[in-house]
Amino acid sequence: MSLSEYIASRWDLLTQAALEHAVVVAISLVIATIIGVGIGMLTYRSPRWAAFAIGTSGGFLTIPSFALLGLLIPFLGLGWGPSVVALVLYSLLPIVRNTVVGLKGVDPAIVEAGRGVGMSASGVMTRVQLPLAWPVILTGIRVSTQMIIGIAAIAAYVAGPGLGNQIFDGLSRLGSVNALNSALAGTLGVVVLALLFDLFYVVIRRLTTARGLRV
Repeated sequence: MSLSEYIASRWDLLTQAALEHAVVVAISLVIATIIGVGIGMLTYRSPRWAAFAIGTSGGFLTIPSFALLGLLIPFLGLGWGPSVVALVLYSLLPIVRNTVVGLKGVDPAIVEAGRGVGMSASGVMTRVQLPLAWPVILTGIRVSTQMIIGIAAIAAYVAGPGLGNQIFDGLSRLGSVNALNSALAGTLGVVVLALLFDLFYVVIRRLTTARGLRV
């Protein structure tokens, strides 16, 4: 059976796996964005705390995926729990770093102008600083997405959702019928998802970024 025939014969299964893969990535990114942007907002004014936040979030990336997922099993069991937590941790560095860089890059004169017209500190942050820093922050989220789409496949190690199950199943049966097709179909699905997510960010950037801030 050729790869195209294999994909056609298992289209429903592969579509369901791809949907689960996309959902676990999306959920992880939403959580990581809330945490990462929040940390960036709290620390960007202090070089010491900003360096600590970036260094700590970068430290998570040094932990091998299999090791981190395995360490989470005693606390979260198998399935979605350890998968989401691991992906959130791996997503943080680009988001925290770009939030800090983006907020630091806002012209202080613009911030002072906002304060001068009577805006509160939170008003200046939400209506001036974050919108101006948004293109940089979005780039960080986009980088995190591309990183964890591949890592999410390894979540199959802890019975997580997604296309990794197809890849692991195929690799574990190499030499048997359709084993290679299974691994290739799962890998191809991950690549397609990565391209679709990237296209999504291109659209989001165009819709949410002021014309003068687009690069």
